[in-house]
Amino acid sequence: MISRIISIVIFLSIVSADAFDGLTLFSVYSDEPEENDHYTILMDNDENIIQSWAHDRGAASMSYLLSDSTLIYPYRQENPSMCNGGVGGGISHYAWDGDLIWSYEFSSDGYQHHHDIQPMPNGNILILVWERHTEIQGSETEFYGGEGHGWSELGRSEVNNPLNQMWSEAIFEIEMVNNDEVNIVWEWHLWDHLIQDVDSSFSNYGMVSDHPELMNINFGVVGDFDGMCGPQADWIHFNAIDYNLDLDQIALSSRYNSEIYIIDHSTTTEQSAGHIGGDSRKGGDFLYRWGNPEVYDQGNSQDRKLDGQHGINWINQGYPGAGNLILYNNFHGDWQSLPLNDWESAVYELVPPLNNDGIYNLAEDGAYGPAEPIWSYTGDFFSFIQSGAFRLPNGNTLITVATEARIFEISDSNSVVWEYELEDGQMIARAQKYSMDDFISLDSYENLFPSTFVLYENYPNPFNSTTTLSYSLGENVLVNISIFDISGRSVKTLFNGMQGPGNKKIKWDSTNNEGLPVSGGLYFYSIRSGETILTKKMIFLK
Repeated sequence: MISRIISIVIFLSIVSADAFDGLTLFSVYSDEPEENDHYTILMDNDENIIQSWAHDRGAASMSYLLSDSTLIYPYRQENPSMCNGGVGGGISHYAWDGDLIWSYEFSSDGYQHHHDIQPMPNGNILILVWERHTEIQGSETEFYGGEGHGWSELGRSEVNNPLNQMWSEAIFEIEMVNNDEVNIVWEWHLWDHLIQDVDSSFSNYGMVSDHPELMNINFGVVGDFDGMCGPQADWIHFNAIDYNLDLDQIALSSRYNSEIYIIDHSTTTEQSAGHIGGDSRKGGDFLYRWGNPEVYDQGNSQDRKLDGQHGINWINQGYPGAGNLILYNNFHGDWQSLPLNDWESAVYELVPPLNNDGIYNLAEDGAYGPAEPIWSYTGDFFSFIQSGAFRLPNGNTLITVATEARIFEISDSNSVVWEYELEDGQMIARAQKYSMDDFISLDSYENLFPSTFVLYENYPNPFNSTTTLSYSLGENVLVNISIFDISGRSVKTLFNGMQGPGNKKIKWDSTNNEGLPVSGGLYFYSIRSGETILTKKMIFLK
């Protein structure tokens, strides 16, 4: 329940005037199926909780605040059609006050949303999906590419997973329609951009090293016998997506290939399936890739720069390093020769080799540069999954270490100026820090805080299982939230502890302090803030 986000012990080691004065947003993340405490928090540098949102399902990756102060939240659906680490399926759009505006689950026999999403300036959302392919795709196939586009028919030599499938990758740009519908306005499929050097009878035959714009269908292992939810056929494992409006391009990160990619978004869907068209005149082919030239036969394992990275994004215009790429490299350095406790992650900033003609230059050795990051930061932090980094307007960098549930901000001199750690046993996939300038509906921090203690009507009321109690606090204060029956007997204490100013929500699941269901009837909920007590009534229908 949402009360736990207030009562957990949190750690703040440093708050400095050098920290960027913004609002940090994060959603909790857990691989434990029994975990049922799902929430998103927006807080300031003093850990005042500005707003919080409760969710029925856990996060698939990071959430996003839009300029109108509404929330986009990717979540893990209950029964995905394909499952591995980072599985999602659902996307929800919440109002500032927590009301659900729109929700959709992108899951079918052919596609399954996973990991990241990217809200766009036009109001649409880019989503990552797995795309299922069988060995042979006959005339009745439902899978992308249609007849003759199974993995063996495109030159893949073998697939060693019990499903005998390949889950490739696709991107859909969706428009939110009504309360629970989508309109797909653009799409891109990796399956259209493959090359192989095994069988010359196939149309995609060629020399891999001559075609860095294409993906070698024979590179890498496909799937596993024992994935997160059983056998799986995950091949590339994209884990992050970003959009650059100025370039009209998309950045992607592949954990399994240890590479990042850039593709053209200015294409039509038809052009994105081919090799010409769009501003780049290259259709949906890769415009740029970096991190592991061995994937396109322009190097070996010694040339690898990335290992299991996450969180690729462009640095915004007007920020120090604008136009560069920044990412979180999960396995940094010669980690395999070190004991587990000495493993480290790192944050890299890259200058992509983009020339004045809008082309990413290949180096003379046939691989894409740069040779090294222009800046990197490492130290006593490590996460083997998720995580990310964002450049802030003042030149600081916000870093999230997922498995440590730790968010910290470093200055341009690499000094830690702000740090937060969640200690409730869950993880934080990635966090972002927003400026007030990012919101058109909020004109100052002060307006986010209520000036007085207010208790609102619960919703729904009457209710038959669970209801949400909402209230606002104007200061740091000792708070008690309790449920009483019609005789005045205490039924359940929902929360008792200190809370900071802000708008709050807490759920009651119609159970008592022993966890047993209560009888139907009239109940009262009472919230004490300091010396003030406010009470309202509610009806439980059973």
